[in-house]
Amino acid sequence: MILPAQSENPASLAHLDLEHEIPRLKREMNAVILAHYYQESEIQDLADFVGDSLQLSQQAAATKADVIVFAGVLFMAETAKILNPGKLVLLPDLKAGCSLADGCPADRFAEFRRRYPDSVSITYINCSAEVKALSDIICTSSNAEKIIRQIPPEKHILFAPDQHLGRYLMKKTGREMTLWPGSCIVHEMFSEKSLVQLKERHPRALVLAHPECPEAVLRHADYVGSTTGILKYAVASPAAEFIVATESGILHQMEKACPKKTFIPAPGEGGCSCSECPHMKLNTMEKLYLCMRDRRPEITLDETLRQRALKPILRMLEMS
Repeated sequence: MILPAQSENPASLAHLDLEHEIPRLKREMNAVILAHYYQESEIQDLADFVGDSLQLSQQAAATKADVIVFAGVLFMAETAKILNPGKLVLLPDLKAGCSLADGCPADRFAEFRRRYPDSVSITYINCSAEVKALSDIICTSSNAEKIIRQIPPEKHILFAPDQHLGRYLMKKTGREMTLWPGSCIVHEMFSEKSLVQLKERHPRALVLAHPECPEAVLRHADYVGSTTGILKYAVASPAAEFIVATESGILHQMEKACPKKTFIPAPGEGGCSCSECPHMKLNTMEKLYLCMRDRRPEITLDETLRQRALKPILRMLEMS
């Protein structure tokens, strides 16, 4: 069950200094604000912690706050609630979903598992609580390779729901896996042709890509890794110019960490600027304020479901 937010015209908040009001509410509520790298820059700057899915899961598991305000998407807020059943977990906009989670409904995933009864199911964290509950181990792009390498070689692996990440991991680990045919709507849009054309205009730029990108795009990458990995690579690299093939929200942290370097978002087909996740960008400063003021939308989960979904998440954290 998810309790909805009160509707309010954001224009009615124009008189408020949200950069002051949100921290005030945070102190009053003893809240922590967790934000994904793909959130708008103003939200990132107000958050207590900005990170990728693995880091945010670890922060959610460790927090001593009474309230978790998750500036991300629904599956992330659900994960925080799974790890913190006694805490109030808020999400600014309930419509902030995920194409990967939407493309892997629990009933179809259960049938997928029944077809391979002796397999180990490693499921990307971009999935619903119901799918997590049907999985053996959860993973993120940061720890998936490490987890796969810990599975005995005689065990067959099912990997869902991102086929591009799964295919990349098969090449990295040498493990054959059965892949769920899902993909991220943002990373799926990156175009090999447009990327090559951009590289011709910026011959010294290194290409940094997220493994959710199609294989044709990854072939041109100088580095492939999670959002955190991409950020760390850019900081450590002596290069001055980078083409970044992932959601453009990460560029804010990259520019803060490396103000003298140049970061160029990778283009989509025809050179379109389509590297923004429409789900992530549903959260706004106004919605963040309202969810904290009204203490909703609140994420709640059936306790039996929560406990089943908790087991594969704990296995992930242990194996990471």
